[in-house]
Amino acid sequence: MCLLASVMLMSCASSRQMRLVILPDIQTYTRLYPEVAYSQTQWIVDRADSIDFVLQLGDLTDHNKPSQWEVAKKALTAMDGKVPYGFVTGNHDLGKNSNKRDSKLFNEYFPYDKYSRMKHFGGAFEEGKMDNVWYTFKAAGHKWLVLCLEFGPRDSVLKWAGEVIEQHPRHKVIIDTHAYMYSDDTRMGEGDRWLPQSYGLGKDTTDPVNSGEQMWDKLVSRYPNILFVFSGHVMNDGTGMLVSVGEHGNKVYQMLANYQGGIKNSLKGKSGFLRIVDIDTKRKEVKIETYSPYRKEFRRGADSEYLFEDVDF
Repeated sequence: MCLLASVMLMSCASSRQMRLVILPDIQTYTRLYPEVAYSQTQWIVDRADSIDFVLQLGDLTDHNKPSQWEVAKKALTAMDGKVPYGFVTGNHDLGKNSNKRDSKLFNEYFPYDKYSRMKHFGGAFEEGKMDNVWYTFKAAGHKWLVLCLEFGPRDSVLKWAGEVIEQHPRHKVIIDTHAYMYSDDTRMGEGDRWLPQSYGLGKDTTDPVNSGEQMWDKLVSRYPNILFVFSGHVMNDGTGMLVSVGEHGNKVYQMLANYQGGIKNSLKGKSGFLRIVDIDTKRKEVKIETYSPYRKEFRRGADSEYLFEDVDF
């Protein structure tokens, strides 16, 4: 029980608080505007004491080139030892124009040997590769499991992810993946643009890739402790939000955020917006805000700032 002293009240309140920062696709920044990417992670570092975990949503590069990987590496590694973070492959990070699932450069610049030794790292789908990994941490009185899943997760990856979740039944689960939600507030599915199946790597029928709707059917809907899914990738206005009820009656909060070049009102690709996810377990609330450290301004509107209430933690 919290004591009446104001200092103790602040301490007890902080134990119920949790903050995630979501870094959407940075491909335009690593190709054209490195200073934007650097401003995002420097803002995080400057506030590391108040941030529990950072999730990058893929498309670290635009053309899978060393010069762009150098920028991505400099931006993300600025957070080393300051705040835990996870990242995933986007279609632009694989092969040449996503013609195959080639993550060679991704793993050279973000090596398994380094990240597997870092605090919070749990394990990987493939030993020695960062394409699909998991982390755990504690915050707001709960244990959390973060699953970072590749662009268009294969059936074998979803099976592995389910096994990891089954091994952590008391953890609240967060899924970080590149392509899941669409910009019409639905999961990516038949008829949508930019489906993983439409890329070269999606033609492999031996271990099929999955869209957002397929991920829901095969993984997300099946486990009572999955709480969040964050994704990027989709263009148009680059935003989407959906609350769905899983097979066990649990609500899953699914969100799309993408503010790179080509997005409607993206300020010519130099916007630098990221998502701030504030969790209050006492009030059962999750607050979403969208902020650009580069422009030093919040993005306003119903698609960029909203509140989830009566969240069951």
